[in-house]
Amino acid sequence: RDTPEAPRGGFERRTGSIGLMVMAGKRRAGSGGSESAKRSRGSSGTEAAGGEALVPGPVSRGKWKNKERVLIFSSRGIDFRARHLMQDLRKLMPHSKPDTKMDRKDKLFVINEICEMKNCNKCLYFEAKKKQDLYMWISNVPHGPSAKFLIQNVHTLDELKMTGNCLKGSRPLLSFDPKFDKEPHYSVLKELFIQIFATPHYHPKSQPFVDHVFTFTITDNRIWFRNYQIIEEDAALVEIGPRFVLNLIKIFQGSFGGPTLYENPTYQSPNMHRRILRVATAARFMEKHRMKELQSSRKCEQRLTLPKDPTHAVFDTPVGEKSSFIQLEPPVEQPRNTNRKKRLFKRQRMKLRR
Repeated sequence: RDTPEAPRGGFERRTGSIGLMVMAGKRRAGSGGSESAKRSRGSSGTEAAGGEALVPGPVSRGKWKNKERVLIFSSRGIDFRARHLMQDLRKLMPHSKPDTKMDRKDKLFVINEICEMKNCNKCLYFEAKKKQDLYMWISNVPHGPSAKFLIQNVHTLDELKMTGNCLKGSRPLLSFDPKFDKEPHYSVLKELFIQIFATPHYHPKSQPFVDHVFTFTITDNRIWFRNYQIIEEDAALVEIGPRFVLNLIKIFQGSFGGPTLYENPTYQSPNMHRRILRVATAARFMEKHRMKELQSSRKCEQRLTLPKDPTHAVFDTPVGEKSSFIQLEPPVEQPRNTNRKKRLFKRQRMKLRR
């Protein structure tokens, strides 16, 4: 038993020594490569000092410092339009991460734990209610702030079929309305939008190009989102999509909750809006019903008989009686005057003149 174990140990020692030699060779090659790189850099610097133009390196050599990651997911019960909108935003944001749908019975504070497990510090959460109302939460996880919006007028990429196009993974420009700098709650939303929708520089999944722009415009107390392509020839804009309108509800201090920092006074819930429409329709129906009842009651009333007016026939003109004579034979023909000179037609007169 002792004799066969000795050669095995010797073989293991030999293989271990060979592995160490290989690793040492790799380290020497790496150090040589770094020295050659330093020499090349030094030579390029000398060439630049000599007056020759330097060719800048590729953009991907930069360091990825902004580690923003956005979790985009939704609750159960959303319709097809909201699902397509969520997928379009995932395509436009290479720094986003997907997740499965969350149950509607769960509390919103669970999203903070989901973001922590997914290693995300920002979140876009789509919440559906009554299978017709779509809400969107944007939050800075885990400390806040967060904002809740009602999404209206949703149009997805497949639905619009615009002529614009952009490279997948390219970094967008962000364009904001000047009103974002005038009011404090809009300034908070602007900072949230910048941190969520802006693709970090040198992100591994992003492309080093800027060929589209996200615009956030404030009109009618709502935020209008549009996505445009930047054409290189004349810097014109062509819409790509998607497009939607954000109606602000509240801004909270914490992530998905906490003290309320701002509440929109002009916000009207979809339930209240539908109730007002139903009340207006019922009011129109009741008005028609009352008019019909009033007309039927007027028809049933007895008409008043006025006494005879003695001056009624003052302006009547008397008409003479017509004769009852009926002519049964045709009238006698009167003889024609033959002595009358026959008048020529215009054409005959023209011939005579020729």
